[in-house]
Amino acid sequence: AAPPSTEASGDTSASFLDAAPPFRSDLHVQYISNLAVKLDKPSSYEGAVTEHLRMSGVYWSLTALSLLRPVEEADELLGVTRQPSSKESEAAAAAAAGEASPSVDAEVAAHRKPIVDWVFDCYDAARGGFGGNVGHDAHLLYTLSALQILAMSDKLDDPRLDRRAVVSFVSGLQQTDGSFAGDEWGEVDTRFSYCALSALSILGALPEEEGNNNGGGESIGTSTATIDLQKAALYVSSCRNFDGGFGSVPGAESHAGQIFCCVAALSIARSLHMLDSDLLSWWLAERQCDSGGLNGRPEKQADVCYSWWILSALSILGRTDWINSEKLAAFILRCQDDDDGGIADRPNDMADVFHTFFGIAGLSLLGVLDEIGEEQGTSYRLIDPVYALPVDVVAQLGLTAQVVRDDTGDIRPWLANYDA
Repeated sequence: AAPPSTEASGDTSASFLDAAPPFRSDLHVQYISNLAVKLDKPSSYEGAVTEHLRMSGVYWSLTALSLLRPVEEADELLGVTRQPSSKESEAAAAAAAGEASPSVDAEVAAHRKPIVDWVFDCYDAARGGFGGNVGHDAHLLYTLSALQILAMSDKLDDPRLDRRAVVSFVSGLQQTDGSFAGDEWGEVDTRFSYCALSALSILGALPEEEGNNNGGGESIGTSTATIDLQKAALYVSSCRNFDGGFGSVPGAESHAGQIFCCVAALSIARSLHMLDSDLLSWWLAERQCDSGGLNGRPEKQADVCYSWWILSALSILGRTDWINSEKLAAFILRCQDDDDGGIADRPNDMADVFHTFFGIAGLSLLGVLDEIGEEQGTSYRLIDPVYALPVDVVAQLGLTAQVVRDDTGDIRPWLANYDA
């Protein structure tokens, strides 16, 4: 198989990165660290309209920061397992308010719980999963985000985590056709298939892993209800389209975000034989626009978030060289806020934590973040394309998946533990 065109490949004499802005690591750390204070203020409009998805916002923030800073520093900056010190809280509040000295917002920061404690406050004991915020109903999306946060915090063995109840909640959402509903209200989407398989894998509760002890804590054991993994994979496969892509349900339009979910779900289920790697990789490579960025569907504008959705799928399929990596990296760097930090969907737009995480993750998958780190004398962590967690966390948990070898028969070193 060959890339769609020489223009789409990474082989180019022009160095797009030379003309791109530098990576603003320190500004991004400051942006992420100050975000909680801004959102927690009673007068915050952004905090109000994002209340329902705060769990995912915390996951995006923590993962982005965890790629840029060591575990201990990320914990100190965000207050992951402990409450930030008064000095840290005051500094964050002052920065969030744009002031040179601490403001009244320091009180908001000082009363913020450690993130891990807040995560457990979001547990819905009546249903067995986690909600998007305190007092919200459990949902698969936020249950996975909660488990990812606990995994990065090394807290999967926390006695507050009722692993059996979470496994029961997730497995109980599988439908007779193999699909998964997001919650008790029954919406079905291939996003939820990925969330379910990833969550169960993190808990060591996929059918072939029953009795394993992934993530620490008690063993799940065979007495716990699990899922029909083959049916789950077959349902995902039924959402494949003539162009090789996948939609949210059978017959739905191919979309890059759904494609990641489906490819990663099949990877976890070790069922990548159910897709056409070359046809799908061709469709994904065709998403690169003249700007160097990637779009999610034909005739759409490029958006930084697809740097993750597409690169992760291409990484699993061993086809990252089918796009122009330098051109994409330069696009991501142009989307940075050079004054306040953070990354936007496209150049000159307002930064947000969603695109900040996916932009940093995209640079990681491209290998550019690692190269920047070497130049700066800094060690940045790599992100895993299947579980969307730092690769060292995935290795520590012993998580497994399947990947496809690239055109030369090789596998990226950090994916060497996966089946191929």
